Amino acid sequence: MLNYEYPPLGGGGSNACKYLLREMASKGLDVDLVTSSPSNNFETEKIGDTVSIYKLPVNKKDIHYWTQREIMSYSWKAKKFIDKLMKEKEYDVCHAFFSVPCGAVAYLFRKKIPYIVSLRGSDVPGFNKRFGIQYVFLKPLIKKIWADAGAVVANSQGLKELALDTSPSQEIGEIYNGIDISEFEPNFDRTSDGELKIVCVSRLIERKGINFLIEAIEKLKDKQIHLALVGEGNQEDTLKKLADDLKISDNVDFKGYVDHDQIAEIYRNSDIFVLPSLNEGMSNALLEALAAGLPVIVTDTGGTSELLNGNGVLIPMGDSDAIAEAILEFVDDSGGRRQMGVRSREIAEGMSWGRVGESYVTIYEECFIGR
Repeated sequence: MLNYEYPPLGGGGSNACKYLLREMASKGLDVDLVTSSPSNNFETEKIGDTVSIYKLPVNKKDIHYWTQREIMSYSWKAKKFIDKLMKEKEYDVCHAFFSVPCGAVAYLFRKKIPYIVSLRGSDVPGFNKRFGIQYVFLKPLIKKIWADAGAVVANSQGLKELALDTSPSQEIGEIYNGIDISEFEPNFDRTSDGELKIVCVSRLIERKGINFLIEAIEKLKDKQIHLALVGEGNQEDTLKKLADDLKISDNVDFKGYVDHDQIAEIYRNSDIFVLPSLNEGMSNALLEALAAGLPVIVTDTGGTSELLNGNGVLIPMGDSDAIAEAILEFVDDSGGRRQMGVRSREIAEGMSWGRVGESYVTIYEECFIGR
């Protein structure tokens, strides 16, 4: 398995990889993950007896941001490390998270081992505006990587449709992210102190649209509303200044990085979850919020709308007025919040990581048999 991101590096794609590896370990599958080290040291990790994680040093400067040099460093070192591994062990299939760089590395070994590619978001042309120029040059390579893959799998219907814009004839499957519902217990009987508590768990980067959420809080400053922002990113200082300029710093709590074991408690002490992303594949944070039994306010992007069914409000992207109006609907409606929260939990209960693992194993077997 190849994924240049693995916790604490990366976002949803790295967390999905971690949970999938746990499923592989529980099934006794022999898996070696080649990923990046957050330090400048080569590191190893084990999950159970059968899953090994090899973390290659790429001289990472910022765990939230990748430079082209760092990506090239991972690609080169991963290629050399896989050469070494393949001299010691025979592999049946390679699973690459992201078309680039991991799909490109898997492509180099296509004559020795079949590979599948998991589409996660920014690796699909058109997903991230920041990579507009890069997409122009990478699109031919990405199409070639997909064409030679044993399978290409998107984590949402929205991402699949975007990928088909690049390669209309490409066969693309869908496997949604999962959620471990045992980690996130709802608190439907939480006593309110009169203040509406909003939580947003997200990297603080431009694509997540957090500035629109902060602007929405300012529009509701006459209400008793508190926003908890969980996460770090290169926009943190900018967003803190925005809250200061809008004179709502007392209403917005920048919690920074929170250990995963502690996030569940933050959800339990919240009333609603808001994700104002400008683009999204399948948000792990949204899945966590569903499992925690929270009503949600989400933008109409990527896989978010596919998780809405009587459990929240869908709003347009980049619209602080729409966010404020949606929040206002929940302010004095504790009964409605509880009803939607119960529905969120019901949706989450049908999305286990066990199901995700079984779906991928089926694809692995098909690739191996068809090699």
